[in-house]
Amino acid sequence: MCVCSDRFLSYSPDQHPIVLQIGGSNLENLAKATKLAYAYDYDEINFNCGCPSPRVAGRGCFGARLMLEPKFVAEAISVIAANTNVPVTVKCRIGVDDHDSYNELCDFIYKVSSLSPARHFIVHSRKALLNGLSPAENRSIPPLKYEYFYGLLRDFPDLTFTINGGITSIDETNAALKAGAHGVMLGRAAYHNPWHILGNVDAAIYGVPSSGLTRRQVLEKYQVYGDSVLQQYGLGPTMRDIVKPLLGFFHSEPGNGLWKRKADSAFQTCTTVKSFLEETLVAIPDSVLDSSFVKSPPGRGDLFANIGSLLPPPYRTRDEDAV
Repeated sequence: MCVCSDRFLSYSPDQHPIVLQIGGSNLENLAKATKLAYAYDYDEINFNCGCPSPRVAGRGCFGARLMLEPKFVAEAISVIAANTNVPVTVKCRIGVDDHDSYNELCDFIYKVSSLSPARHFIVHSRKALLNGLSPAENRSIPPLKYEYFYGLLRDFPDLTFTINGGITSIDETNAALKAGAHGVMLGRAAYHNPWHILGNVDAAIYGVPSSGLTRRQVLEKYQVYGDSVLQQYGLGPTMRDIVKPLLGFFHSEPGNGLWKRKADSAFQTCTTVKSFLEETLVAIPDSVLDSSFVKSPPGRGDLFANIGSLLPPPYRTRDEDAV
């Protein structure tokens, strides 16, 4: 096992369950990547059919562009599955450019699931526009069509679907689950506001007792982890790589602006995560650092209340239409 593989594939055992996402359009390379990942004991392999970046999707390399080639996606899933012993899932959009009808989405799901072992689809409920929009704009400008996602639940009862896109709170997560979603994926909402989104998620979603951890206790644990991996592979991970996920930790709290300014300066001078935190945390009041989680900000608990009345007509395969 080489150091270059470790840099991209290794992780702390505490991170289980953990998923590796793979992207590509070369079957031989997909097989090689999966074989490399095998030794690292990931819990799932996910195939990227959702990235809208023109650098990759526009050139047909991977991402949302592959939604136009469901037979290839099925072949890719089969190749990946042949080289791993864990589930292989698909991350996709609800459409690409003008190929954005509900039936076209269903054709993609039907062909991929019929021709490969894929049984779980994580669906970003926006289409991707491959020309004219940046990746950031593709996360906000194409309208959300949650009715397409819930149509999939109705029309493919033997498959598993996780909803993604526009869900930014625990209330909205519970609302999506109550409406029937098998799972909910939160990406940037959790990244930008980790304490309020994830601080009590196990209790709020899964009903387990609250941990009672404070931010200070979380940072103490993170410091030990961060310093153990800092520049473990020569040039990386760097201090910025390790600390960047913390920059939203004090979102909307007193001292947050000063903390970020101090962080910008500390990136230049600090050589350990411990010294970084010692230099920057003086900006945050003890009352913020030492209080345990209180309550998640309210969200749109009625976000999916009327979704049943908005569903598209039931999907029929072309074989059924012919009959």
